[in-house]
Amino acid sequence: MSERFRIASEQSSDASVELAPVFTRPGEASVLPKFKMPTSMMESDTAYQIVHDSAMLDGNSRLNLATFVSTWMDENAQKLYVEAADKNMIDKDEYPATAEIEDRCWRIIADLWNVPNPDDTIGTSTIGSSEACMLGGLALKRLWQERRKAEGKSTEKPNLILSAGVQVVWEKFCNYWDVEARYVPVTEDHLVLDGFELEKYVDENTIGVVAILGQTYTGLYEPVKEIAAKLDEIQANTGIDVKIHVDGASGGMVAPFCQPDLEWDFRVDRVNSISTSGHKYGLVYPGVGWVVWRNKAVCPETLIFHVSYLGGDMPTLALNFSRPGAQVLLQYYQFLRLGREGYTSIQQGSIDVATYLSSEIAKLPDFELISKGDTIPVFAWRLTAGERNWDLHDLADRLRMRGWLVPAYPMPDDIADMIVQRIVVRSDLSKDLASTLLTAIKEEVAFLQSLESPLPREAKRQAFAH
Repeated sequence: MSERFRIASEQSSDASVELAPVFTRPGEASVLPKFKMPTSMMESDTAYQIVHDSAMLDGNSRLNLATFVSTWMDENAQKLYVEAADKNMIDKDEYPATAEIEDRCWRIIADLWNVPNPDDTIGTSTIGSSEACMLGGLALKRLWQERRKAEGKSTEKPNLILSAGVQVVWEKFCNYWDVEARYVPVTEDHLVLDGFELEKYVDENTIGVVAILGQTYTGLYEPVKEIAAKLDEIQANTGIDVKIHVDGASGGMVAPFCQPDLEWDFRVDRVNSISTSGHKYGLVYPGVGWVVWRNKAVCPETLIFHVSYLGGDMPTLALNFSRPGAQVLLQYYQFLRLGREGYTSIQQGSIDVATYLSSEIAKLPDFELISKGDTIPVFAWRLTAGERNWDLHDLADRLRMRGWLVPAYPMPDDIADMIVQRIVVRSDLSKDLASTLLTAIKEEVAFLQSLESPLPREAKRQAFAH
């Protein structure tokens, strides 16, 4: 290779996009700047081919067992998606029918969560469960501030109590809204926040406790009723009354169907608000979440904006402004299409696949289960004790080579030396496909066991982020 060609090739790969001659049209540029807007127009087919080819090396979303996010919807849902792609959810005056459907959806969800009085509650759609968590946390902070001001006390130094195993959105909430995060350690004896030693963290500046219904590390439920009982005990001893926000990003759309007798929702008096993700086990494509409050009194009026719609008043809560309305329509479509029977069948089917996989993985001598997938259909495992020339990161790498994304990562700080691997089962992972994955796991474990020396590990390992 000549020096001139080598330099041109390096410059091309670093700063430009080259289009193969077979795709270019007469008169079009075949080399385009990568980080600057092209000077001239091009045919839409050419632009499509460039974008299509650029995204071609993404993983297969159906084989991505790291993500909770829905990766499949039926053809009618896809038609609705295209038909509503231009609708802005925030424009309730312009799209009153979509606004009405949003109202129906959160009220359906409030009913699923056993809201005490359907006429005295409030909720909203969001861009995802992260925004829903932010709104739930903001309401807790605002309620605490209002109460402190009424008592003539300082509103400085609010704190929020969380499991060390929370998703990163809660770290963001505390950072962005100036709230001290008080993390209750995750230990092998207490893998979730269960009320143990909660009194060490609660004081008069505590705005609330977050309970996770489906921890992202393991899929385990945090026992909301037990946490509430401990807060009852703390109030009896100190007079401090602390409420709960349930982060039901995943479990909020599983428990009502598969564990209907589990008391985690508004049946527990201390639960102020609940959030969930419509695009996880709500079975909708990415872009929608939901939050509902127990009653209007626990969602401060200062968080609510009012818009006129159909001659009436439509309360709106949001951190985002413009956002897609299509996913709200898709959520309503799923509610109509599936009903309670369909959701129960689909979610239980996913749990059955998860428990099948976890039970088979538990039979392999190298693995020990951390969870079984019988809460939300998510489970994790770790290596059994013993010397090996490989670890779970190596297994994750081997599976990735076969198209499967099965992440390995450390548990939270206090047990960060525990490395686990996790599978998220979604509705599009059939038992047959799960069997194919299981075969791949067994074959790759056999390969790794055959190694006579450890795999080279010069490159820094990428940590999986929750």
